[in-house]
Amino acid sequence: MTAELTRGQNHPLPGARLEIRVSAGTPVVAGATLGDEDGTIHGVEQVAHPGAPTLPGLEVSRQAAADHRLAVDLDAVPDAVHRVSVLLALPTGGRGPARFGAVAAPFVAVTGLDGDEVASYTITGLEAESAVVALELYRRQGAWKVRAVGQGYAGGLAELFADQQLAQAHQLAGSIHEAVASGLARSVPAPPAAAPAHRPDQGTAPRTGTGGSVPPASSPYDPQGAPGSGPGPQGPGAPGQHGAQQPYPGGPGEPATADRPAAPGGDGSPIDYSHPRRQTAAPPPPPPAAPPAEPGRPARPVAGDATGWSMEERLYNQVWGMFEDLARTTAAYRSAVDFADSRMEKELDQVLSDPRNRIGGQGDAAREAARARHGELVSQAREVLDRDVTQLLAEAEVVEPALPAAFARWDNPVWHAYRVPMEIPMALRLGDLHLPEADRIRIPMLIRLPLERGLWIDSGRSASLDGSFADSHETRRLGLETAVAHAARLLAVYPPGEFTVHVIDPAGSGAQALAPLVHSGVLAAPPAQGAAGATQVLSRLTERVDLVQMALRGGAPDALPPGLDTSHQLLIVNDFPHGFDDRAVNQLRYLADEGPAVGVHLMMVADREESSGFGPLLDPLWRSLLRLTPVAEDHLADPWVGHAWTYEPPLVPPGSQVLQQVLAQVAAARRSWDR
Repeated sequence: MTAELTRGQNHPLPGARLEIRVSAGTPVVAGATLGDEDGTIHGVEQVAHPGAPTLPGLEVSRQAAADHRLAVDLDAVPDAVHRVSVLLALPTGGRGPARFGAVAAPFVAVTGLDGDEVASYTITGLEAESAVVALELYRRQGAWKVRAVGQGYAGGLAELFADQQLAQAHQLAGSIHEAVASGLARSVPAPPAAAPAHRPDQGTAPRTGTGGSVPPASSPYDPQGAPGSGPGPQGPGAPGQHGAQQPYPGGPGEPATADRPAAPGGDGSPIDYSHPRRQTAAPPPPPPAAPPAEPGRPARPVAGDATGWSMEERLYNQVWGMFEDLARTTAAYRSAVDFADSRMEKELDQVLSDPRNRIGGQGDAAREAARARHGELVSQAREVLDRDVTQLLAEAEVVEPALPAAFARWDNPVWHAYRVPMEIPMALRLGDLHLPEADRIRIPMLIRLPLERGLWIDSGRSASLDGSFADSHETRRLGLETAVAHAARLLAVYPPGEFTVHVIDPAGSGAQALAPLVHSGVLAAPPAQGAAGATQVLSRLTERVDLVQMALRGGAPDALPPGLDTSHQLLIVNDFPHGFDDRAVNQLRYLADEGPAVGVHLMMVADREESSGFGPLLDPLWRSLLRLTPVAEDHLADPWVGHAWTYEPPLVPPGSQVLQQVLAQVAAARRSWDR
């Protein structure tokens, strides 16, 4: 029976091996400290946090997330440790909430390895605090107990560590937030909120896996993977009603709230970067479901079965539903395997603890029985996973051909009927995602438009999925080709004259890869070369950001200089850092931070190792960009349930002319528009 604790209450712990589960409703940093009898921490090496997630007997999450599972083995902690304090903190430097009083009360539960709750605690009464000691596991007369603490700190982690008498409190707090920010730079967006009515025809949808509970489908991460306090693809509200929410909290054109001032651009001014599909009423219900399946068979999948205002929005919500389903069923499978492993380990420990079983047939039989039960549990979990993946695969085979051009792969026949649109779509496909347990299915990686983060195409030397390495020249070429494919997609989904592309290629090394953009005539000007060319382009774009910001903040958008291009701007930077000085680096950082809010976006093709000469000056730049790779690589973190997703770039099929044909239509539409 679960003990529901209130602040200050304690409860005995039945065993040493435990799991601490955190549900916060918003991304939080989870950590733990090892203290002596007085609760004093005697060094940074006694703090488990995302930058150092493992200590003896303790393991915490490597990233900020709305749900956490901390593993604890009290028998393995050092004898000098008498207190294990579990702490939670809100990430800094993002768009998320800055105090716990602005979010739902965090919930913390202590469970056994079988998933049964031992004690739980809802941390109420928090207001201005941004860090809190949630629970405390402590020794008392040779036994361990748990106490509900709920001690908050308005000064954040630094104040929390200082209260525990850690000398390096401020330095450690800074390094923790630095590690969290680095993790967010490589995170993928979380799925929209789920509810039973989200996908009515998926009778056996993988929302009920086996082998343990799965975190709820709620994570306030914004569409680009950075923390946010409002609805993105996963925002609060009814499932599938993403279009009815304000998709970009604090973005231009959004109404003011009590804690957020009004942003410019929503007053009918010539410059409005708010999403054109933003609605304020509830969307219509989903279309009628497909005819029921035959008895004993799963429901037949239908493209566009989610709710939404249009078929495009329904397909968008359905894709995120598939992402959520795959994440859930994989999490359930991994949880079941972990449980089977821990159960087998426990049974083997019990066998070996009896000296009579170490020699002879009785011990061998017990070990074989434990391994057999382990295999049976894993087999059952795999059957459920295979069933769910098979159903998702059938759904993907129906959904993929129905996707519009903005959501489709380059080999989709929809591109053969491509016409330049007159409206901006709600999202853009930047590649595919998959997990190793379900390699058969690919989930489209959809990013909301307009972009809220720039892109970093990593041209560094990295290993592909088959373990091979490409040389530096090959990765640079692939990186720039990937950037060209992304830029072509962006040009293809914007109306004529509403998207402008600039290129900086200081050494001219990307001439071959840039040929489709250059020869089609879709660039604003030929690629800038040399230090002088780079300086000219950067100065012009930073000046544009300054002018638009001043006009919007001053409430005088009509005061912009005549002839200023108010369309969205994309700057592709190739072969960074060659040809760039400190001033240019600062301009790039400025564009990455301030540009997206006024329609200026950055796409860098760079190898971070080659940029190490600039030192920590570039760290904020890399953190502000979403890292993508030109080859398949499992580098994208999932802040929702903690998966590492494999990303595959949207490459044009070899020998295909689809990219050139699309760019030719874009160029023709632009010429007609300019007449």
